[in-house]
Amino acid sequence: MDDARDRIDTTTAHSARVYDYILGGKDHYLVDAEAGDAMCRHWPALPVHMRENRRFMHRAVRYLAREQGIRQFLDIGTGLPTPPNLHEVVQEVAPESHVVYVDNDPIVLAHARALLLSSPQGKTAYVDADMNDPDAILDSPQFRSLLDLDKPVGLTIIGMLHFIAPPDDQDLVRRLLDPLPSGSYLALTIGTADFAPEEVGRVAEEYAQQNMPMTLRDLPTATAFFDGLELVEPGVVQVHKWRPGPEQDGVDDRAIAMYGAVARKP
Repeated sequence: MDDARDRIDTTTAHSARVYDYILGGKDHYLVDAEAGDAMCRHWPALPVHMRENRRFMHRAVRYLAREQGIRQFLDIGTGLPTPPNLHEVVQEVAPESHVVYVDNDPIVLAHARALLLSSPQGKTAYVDADMNDPDAILDSPQFRSLLDLDKPVGLTIIGMLHFIAPPDDQDLVRRLLDPLPSGSYLALTIGTADFAPEEVGRVAEEYAQQNMPMTLRDLPTATAFFDGLELVEPGVVQVHKWRPGPEQDGVDDRAIAMYGAVARKP
């Protein structure tokens, strides 16, 4: 991990660093700040949207750990460490939980040690791999050593799919889910322009100008990712409406451009 920073391109914006900037983090560069500022001018609600996407992940994995007894997780497209990270949420419920993080961004790799600070009873690992190459993830020693495929796994893909274009998107999700046993769960968020089409469309254009093209999906297309799975109530909804807590009081639907859902593999 020590040479990861040598691979970081500081001349072009990167989605993980733009995300970090908009959420008030410190792991970004001027080019990311400039891109984030431009996006927020197009859609001032973007920080609210990003926070609610992160909060959905917290609620979803807490639900899986607390209510469904899931003790091992595979997190695809982890992003920069931002407390509380997934392992911190689930290990608060069940300290013995195992978490495998996956990302292909060198800046995430450079900060991955923050993702490896497991509870003494549990374990975490980091895989430097791309969602577009599921075999590299599934064949990694970290995946094989930390996750017991005789027991259910929580597969989380949060804030990633809008960067994966059809027709490969559903196939990639299935290839990651297929090896997991019955009783495993998929937690997914899916970008949409259904609620603020003009503003979100302009943000998507800004991403594309930064060489980060996006695919935004309507509700039927988002729901199709869960075909053959058993959706957990309330189904596929905007992320702030999935089992909301007090933090979601007063969140405007027009500020959220992400569907989210959790589903069980039968």
